[in-house]
Amino acid sequence: MAQAKYKRVLLKLSGEAFKGGQSGSDIDAATVSDVAHRIKQAQLMGVQVAIVVGAGNIWRGATAEKAGFDRVTADYAGMLATAINALALQDTLERMGVETRVQSALTIQQVAEPFIRRRAIRHMEKGRVVILAGGTGNPYMTTDTAAALRSIELSAEVLLMTKNFVDGVYDADPRKAPKAKKFDHLTYLQALNLRLQVMDATALTLCMENKLPIIVFNLHAECSVERAISGEQIGTLIDSEERK
Repeated sequence: MAQAKYKRVLLKLSGEAFKGGQSGSDIDAATVSDVAHRIKQAQLMGVQVAIVVGAGNIWRGATAEKAGFDRVTADYAGMLATAINALALQDTLERMGVETRVQSALTIQQVAEPFIRRRAIRHMEKGRVVILAGGTGNPYMTTDTAAALRSIELSAEVLLMTKNFVDGVYDADPRKAPKAKKFDHLTYLQALNLRLQVMDATALTLCMENKLPIIVFNLHAECSVERAISGEQIGTLIDSEERK
């Protein structure tokens, strides 16, 4: 097993990571099991892991707003949907022998602890995987912003932004533009100025201001999480360093 470069990481999982290729299912058990296995392998490397989950497989506040829902109500519904994904991941990890805790920015005391920074850190120090639901607890804030914020709060050394079947950041959507150029490295300002949609601008700015490196990679590539944690060149690295 490769040696870990980082001691503590935050992994961002989109809602689509729970859906896999199953168009008829919001949560595909086999896909969640595969994701959980990757997380377990990272933990076996001795790395402290926190996870922020999205909920695009179940609900998107911005999409619901276009359909006529009040945006604030729609965003709160999306936060609740992240709790469903968090519980699915928790159950799968626990069945694999990985001790976990779910913490939520919204109060759902029957199924999740409230997010308390010091408690989350203590859980990780004890070897537990902490799954963070509810986004930031505020409407108009994406789960990408939650991932950046929690990374900084929990003193993670890197933010691992997973993508589904896209192996990094490109200058166009590689699924629609076969000649799209992949970037191995970007600075925060380059990512912002080129409007590459790596994550929303608020999240990217938070990372830039706190010098938090971001690795964007394909979750479903072989040993992807382990390779990212070991410091292997995978996907696209975004940080403050200028390179040729």
